[in-house]
Formats: sequence, structure tokens, C-alpha cells
Amino acid sequence: MNSVSTTKKKVTVTAVAVGLGLVALSACGSESAGSGGKDDSKSVTLVSHDSFNVSKDVLKEFEKRSGYKVNVLKDGDAGAAVNKAILSKDNPQGDVFFGVDNTLLSRALDNGLFQSYEAKGLDQVNSQFRVDQGKHRVTPVDSGDICVNYDKKYFADKKLAPPKSFEDLTKPAYRDLLVTENVATSSPGLGFLLGTAAQYGDGGWQGYWKKLKANGVKVVDGWEQAYNEEFSGSAGGKKAKGDRPLVVSYASSPPVEVLYAKPQPKEAPTGVATGTCFRQVEYAGLLSNAKNEKGGKALLDFLISTKFQDDMPLNMFVNPVREDAELPELFVKHGVTIDKPETMAPKKIADNREQWVKSWTSLVLK
Repeated sequence: MNSVSTTKKKVTVTAVAVGLGLVALSACGSESAGSGGKDDSKSVTLVSHDSFNVSKDVLKEFEKRSGYKVNVLKDGDAGAAVNKAILSKDNPQGDVFFGVDNTLLSRALDNGLFQSYEAKGLDQVNSQFRVDQGKHRVTPVDSGDICVNYDKKYFADKKLAPPKSFEDLTKPAYRDLLVTENVATSSPGLGFLLGTAAQYGDGGWQGYWKKLKANGVKVVDGWEQAYNEEFSGSAGGKKAKGDRPLVVSYASSPPVEVLYAKPQPKEAPTGVATGTCFRQVEYAGLLSNAKNEKGGKALLDFLISTKFQDDMPLNMFVNPVREDAELPELFVKHGVTIDKPETMAPKKIADNREQWVKSWTSLVLK
């Protein structure tokens, strides 16, 4: 029996072909009343991945101040959402897209997904996150580190030390324990692949994945399923009887398991394998052919405002990019700071991503 599985279908095509298939899917959730396709100057539509979230009072304050009703269209995992946005760019579903990250950014820019706009407050954003400075087609919104998370109870019960590094994940002690996301449809999945490519180099990452496959890694379509269904350490995973104590998620995921637990534990039930991390930065942009450009610009200003940035850590569990943003105590206490995550130059990602996704798909899913 193949140790690698997907929940919907086995993917044996490139990411572009995957995108063509995904655009036909009808499922996409709307978070408020109103139609994103309607030319209505009183409403503005944000298209995003499934993990977008904001406090209701913060969003209402923006709506009251700006005069725009915000529609949020959640369109799957980030990889799938970006593919669909590119394929529908001539008649976009909304005005602003949030959730394209550094692993997929060149694809979005090369396909003309965004138009130029320099958001108000950009000068308060940490300079390391600002890209495309000449054209301002995207605005940095948050950063986070994609890392393997582990179920502390599982490893304590087994009297087994949790893995610390990429190499540890290939050891017999961790056989059949890891679930990750499909790199063709999931941003965390792609980030994890890039982390291994950065660690092992162009000539070594495929050999690493052969070892990981032989060690029983499980592949599912997206983060929501991996973390909230398959992972035994999350509240959702426990409810779903998930049996994988290792999952590709984020260094900032442990606070989630504290915030929503009743009663709140003194210590997060999940930990982070700090030697398995890749730095991710997420961007938003004004969509080309947006029907409400003025509203879209106001929404981009809002996404890097102090109000939104301060609200973000305990809603999306990512780090703000504004230098003057304040991190909540719970987020700081239970999140994990990664001092030396794997990184990769944007050009290297752009030059190799499609071929790496194709090679990974053939190697891991066949």
C-alpha cells in the first residue's frame, strides 16, 4: 500500500494544470452579504485563502469609517486561490487579493494579477518585507515561519524525543507520523518543499524526499485538513481522531491551541521542530480589472493599519509587518521565535518553482 495519500485525487500534473482544474470548482465561501462581481461602489471584495480572519469590531470600524461594506471571499488554500485568481484575472471575483506569499509571488506578478498602488503606511512596514518597490504591485501584510509542529502528549506517552530537524523526519522512529500538504495546491506545503531545497540544495532535495516517502509521509490537499483533521495535537484533529502527531504548520500555531481551549492550559499542547522552518511573507494587492479600485485601495491601507496589524496575531496567528505593531502576550508566550529559518532568494524560487513542483509530484505522489 502506498504510504503517500491524497484526500481528493492523486495529482500527477504541474501546478499550472492543477490551477486549470481548480478554477472549475464551484466551492468558495462568502463571509458577508453581497456579491463580489457586482459593480457596487459601496462594497469592496477581498479574495483570500481560507485562513483569513479579522475581529468583527475591527472590520466594522473600517466599514463605518470608509463607507464600504467588505465582502470576504475565501477560495481554498493559498496555492489554489492564487491559481484561480490568475485564471480569472480578466474578470476578477473581487477587488483585492490577500494571501499570495513569497513562494508564489513571481507567478502572480508575471501573470499581471495586480495593478500598482502604494498603500498608506507602507513607510511603517519593516523594509526587509518590501518587494517590487518600483511598481508597488503588492503590499506586505504578515510574515510567519512554516515549520513542523508536534503533539507533545504523543511523544511524552511514547517516551520518544520529538524531531528537531529535517533529517530527523526520515529516521525510523518517526515512520508514519508526518502529514504535509500538497505542494501544487498548498502554500505551506510548497514552503516546506522550498525549505528542504534550501537545506539540501538542487542536487539533494529529491533524495531527501525519497527518504521521507519511504518513511511514510502522508500528503493531503491543504493546511486546514492537515492541521485540523489529520494532526493529533490540534483540537480539531483530536475531534476528528487524527492519528498523525507531526504536521507541517507554523511556528505561531501553538498559541491557537491555548487561546481556544477551555480552560486554557498553562502550556501549549503542541511544539515546534525549530530545525524544519522556512520563512514566509504574505502580500495583498489591488487586482487588475478590479471594479472598485477606490475601495480596494482603502482596503489595502486598512490591511497595514495599526488597527488591523495589532488584531492579526490572535486571528490569523502570523506576525505583523509594521514595526510599531504590538504583539499580544499570549502570542509571545506560546509562539516560537525562529532565529535562523531557511530562506531562498525570490529569483531562485521563480526560476525553479514549476520544475520542482513537477518533480515533487512525480516523485512523491506516484
